[in-house]
Amino acid sequence: MKFDDVLLKLGEFGPYQKRLYFLLCIPAISVGCYMLNLVIILETPNHRCKIPGYDNDTYAIQSPYHEALVNQTIPLNPKDRRQPYEKCHYYRESNQTGTMEWIKCTQWVYDRSIVRETFTTKEDLVCDDASWTSHIKLIFYIGVLVGDIGFGLIADFIGRRKTLMAAVLLWNVSGFALSWAPDTISFIILEFIVAAAQHGAFMVCNVMSLELVGPNKRVLCGTLIHGFFTLGLLYQSGAAYVLKHWQWIDLAIAVPLVFYIAYYWLIPESPRWLMSKGRYDEAEKIIQKAGKVNKVQLPEKMINPSLVEREQTQMKLWHLFSTKEMFIRTTILLFNWIAVALMYFGVTMHAGNIGGNFYFNFFLNGIVEFPAILFVILTMDRIGRKRLQCIVMVFGGIATLLTIFSILFGGDDFTWLTTTLSLFGKVGSTAAFSVIYVMTLELYPTVLRNAALGGGSCIGRVGSMLAPYVAASGAMIDGDFSTALPLVIFGFVSTTAGLLVLLVPESQHRKLPESVQDGIKFYEEEEVNYESKEEEGGRSRIETTRL
Repeated sequence: MKFDDVLLKLGEFGPYQKRLYFLLCIPAISVGCYMLNLVIILETPNHRCKIPGYDNDTYAIQSPYHEALVNQTIPLNPKDRRQPYEKCHYYRESNQTGTMEWIKCTQWVYDRSIVRETFTTKEDLVCDDASWTSHIKLIFYIGVLVGDIGFGLIADFIGRRKTLMAAVLLWNVSGFALSWAPDTISFIILEFIVAAAQHGAFMVCNVMSLELVGPNKRVLCGTLIHGFFTLGLLYQSGAAYVLKHWQWIDLAIAVPLVFYIAYYWLIPESPRWLMSKGRYDEAEKIIQKAGKVNKVQLPEKMINPSLVEREQTQMKLWHLFSTKEMFIRTTILLFNWIAVALMYFGVTMHAGNIGGNFYFNFFLNGIVEFPAILFVILTMDRIGRKRLQCIVMVFGGIATLLTIFSILFGGDDFTWLTTTLSLFGKVGSTAAFSVIYVMTLELYPTVLRNAALGGGSCIGRVGSMLAPYVAASGAMIDGDFSTALPLVIFGFVSTTAGLLVLLVPESQHRKLPESVQDGIKFYEEEEVNYESKEEEGGRSRIETTRL
């Protein structure tokens, strides 16, 4: 007996599972806010040196006298058509020679027509300190990595529910404290803690939601949760557009975190995990309660311990590479995690460099995720996981590669085309994120599932960590190719990963593997169709076909 056998009688996605699934999806809204929050609050608006001795200096021209003073003091920047002024130097007349000296500035004024204040403008993280914005993003995604590993292992050891609550409490404390970070060091420390807590919570929610439902509903559930993530992006873009100040934006996304404390009373432990640990009585109580809510007549004793197929409960991460088949599968999936994260976060971070309104570009990068998620829901069960992963990765990769033509040969007149192709890249990576989560959850056994998802997600953080540096790589060169270079890198990596994924087994309509041996034998396993052909006496028929 395996937990999927229990679900055949309980129902794959009954009212009980739907209620819990919805609750587990809600935190994804907050995760969406935090995962790309640094793109907004570390945005570097147009800026120039503050004119020495002019206390009331602003980036906006105040008067003809102010305009003349700016033209006399601030050099022009002919290399960047989007920023007219030199950002880091100004002219000062030498008292000895009377000539104009090139001086590095220590104070700046910022264009506040779009944002009132970001953390970048508060701490003057520009010019020699400009790389700190990328470093902070790197540290944030290191925090995500630590959260994935730490909370993933803890969840497999002490349970999903306890781990979720620990992450939620840590998330609340650090999220509110972040809004009042007084300096760069405290800001970095708090961002690290927030990153670990919020993504640890998201990973546990994702695993619990998939463990509640039957194989025929895993695509829907594994994909829809990312739609809630996208709602977070839209909420964040709206809050940023209205508030325009990093502290208020941070506070706006921290307040909803208080609600998740109620999950201590609302969310039970995963019965699948309880069965894998031999805690059958606890699992039985949850299953019986679910049966009552689903209005399904269950036997008085649903779980027979003597019939339960159990694997060793203490599994190590190295089991992901324990055989040739598992090694190839894991290596390809890990590379896909890196490529998906690089493309997804990198394209969004680079959106402000393409041109146009910053908030509108961020909003577009959020709204296009909905058709991507809908596409996955409609097609994954039709064409399979690995084929779909290949299609969306190659599609997004080719789209971003094509931006080299619109940028180099189209110029400003074709900014709309560059933006559109970039958004196609975001569509591909969003769809790929949904697919790779489902593939990772389906291809590994229960005792390794959290560790596999945590391992994949944490290795994917390599892509997230590289994304800010790749997005800023155009600053190393001059000319229009500086805008195209990051997109070309994103496209090449995405296309390569998409082609490699064809080498992993298909997990469509398979029972979730309970043991390592189940995971190894995916090529030989029977395919199970959980679709109910008829309902007779409350029982569903199952058809199996040998692959």
